Amino acid sequence: MVKHHVTAVIVAYFPDVTRLYELLATVSAQVNSIVIIDNSASATLLNWLTTTRFSQVKCLSQSSNLGVAAAQNIGIAWAIQQHADYVVLFDQDSCPAPTMINELLHAVQRLQAQQQRVAAVGPRYLDARQNNPPPFIRIQGLKLQRCACDKPDSIVPVDYLIASGCLIPVTTLNATGFMQPELFIDYVDIEWGLRAKSLGFQCFGICSAEMAHELGDKPIAFLGRQIPLHSPLRHYYHFRNAVWLYQQSYIPLNWKCVDAARLLLKLGFYSLFAKPRVKHFGMMLLGIGHGLLKRLGQINSNS
Repeated sequence: MVKHHVTAVIVAYFPDVTRLYELLATVSAQVNSIVIIDNSASATLLNWLTTTRFSQVKCLSQSSNLGVAAAQNIGIAWAIQQHADYVVLFDQDSCPAPTMINELLHAVQRLQAQQQRVAAVGPRYLDARQNNPPPFIRIQGLKLQRCACDKPDSIVPVDYLIASGCLIPVTTLNATGFMQPELFIDYVDIEWGLRAKSLGFQCFGICSAEMAHELGDKPIAFLGRQIPLHSPLRHYYHFRNAVWLYQQSYIPLNWKCVDAARLLLKLGFYSLFAKPRVKHFGMMLLGIGHGLLKRLGQINSNS
């Protein structure tokens, strides 16, 4: 059992129970408690849990799909009520290595001993469809830096981390606030990481911590690369939330410029190569429009 109280928060939405079982089996040996926030608006997952050896896992079933950010906030609040020292977030389709959380905890302790104000630490993730761990990312000046792991135990300062696998001290969450629920999905982890950075906290990628994780749907093969692909609806949220974020005063100007340039490239690429093209293009444009108007929340509730 880990020295500090760690609670795993898993957000679920009609999960593949075989993969969820694998996640629970791996995580349960590394944490003190687990809470699942089920956005499926169904009792199916809760009933399934009672038939498994994970019947003691807390499952908070929601009456509707609240989105990733709001679900994470519910799980974080529950973890704090259980007197957790750390929260580790997971998507339903991730699977950490057996030592991942201990590696993250050791890294936090090393960083705090160096007087670092830690926002969060996160693992390298391997998408089997790409067959190589994507590098950690940060923006310096007007350049996006892809920071590969030079050594197995390297610790890389980054602007943000993907939420899944991310270990956050509760003291940091108390200082920064929780996730922005109105974003619903996409850019939730980016917004929180940059907000934490504006308050003097730093995110770190931990090369010795590893996790299997699939980013998006089946990727598009392009010039020898595998480009992550999402649904038209996800592209709506991605573009809307990015444009909204560019209007926030705590986001550095250089970060806005670099990310906006990348967003324009994505607009062109997905308009040409993501099928159905018209649907993707239309939803991305709608997202840009709603972002400029600061219309957030779930699309069905404000369209």
